[in-house]
Amino acid sequence: MEVKDLPPLRDVITSCGLAAKKSLGQHFLLDLNLTLKIARAAGDLSSATVLEVGPGLGGLTRALLMAGARQVIAVERDQRCLEALQPLVKASGGRLVLKYGDALETPLDALGKDAFKIVANLPYNIATPLLTGWLRQTGRVSSMTLMFQKEVAERIVASPHSKAYGRLSVICQARAKCRKLFDVSPSAFTPPPKVLSSVVELIPCLSDPSLEDSWTFEALEAVTQAAFGQRRKMLRSALKSLFPSPERVLQQVGIDPQRRAEDLTVADFIHLSSLVNIGDRR
Repeated sequence: MEVKDLPPLRDVITSCGLAAKKSLGQHFLLDLNLTLKIARAAGDLSSATVLEVGPGLGGLTRALLMAGARQVIAVERDQRCLEALQPLVKASGGRLVLKYGDALETPLDALGKDAFKIVANLPYNIATPLLTGWLRQTGRVSSMTLMFQKEVAERIVASPHSKAYGRLSVICQARAKCRKLFDVSPSAFTPPPKVLSSVVELIPCLSDPSLEDSWTFEALEAVTQAAFGQRRKMLRSALKSLFPSPERVLQQVGIDPQRRAEDLTVADFIHLSSLVNIGDRR
């Protein structure tokens, strides 16, 4: 049996007696047209090792295989779903590998040596920590095509001076080129979430190659936490926890000490991070 010949996912729900678990942030995607759209948005998969987190019933997994993925490694922590996915494993002809475990505790190095294309409908309750974890390992990632709550997606791609611009915007854009691809209605899911969702593309790259070896991810996290943790304060006050003399440091990198976090560009934050000695070098 080929992947395209497998029973509809609603039949899988019935035959396996599966219901989404709220504790795992599960919302199953059953619309093959939509999952194929997501898979195709990830580009040519014919030579790719694709990482999927939370495959659930396998709606997106099926689409990735039908789109020609060379290999799909799917990490799932719900034992019920692993059992329900066994027919898909058999139909994949060896291209689908299931891994039982918590993706938050699974470094990419433990999943293989290739660079991954990560394509996933992320569980909402762990989406942001998963993303930031992967941003720490961008040398192992060639692209990410991920679904988030729309609000989170808009924070990822937000520009300075906007309400959505914050820590997540800076951390993501410092490590990747980010763009929102399309929105997804709650009706596409079973059960439907209470919010809209969006698919975002992140392509790892250095936003400022001239500073490649001068800053650390840990330093960037520290600077953005201090700056946006008190976002209504001027930077000369917000950064006191990091620098003995914030005004002098800000002037050193050409930033007005009276500006606020939302006014700074990603490059500004990287320059500030290059002056913080935290963690290991990139």
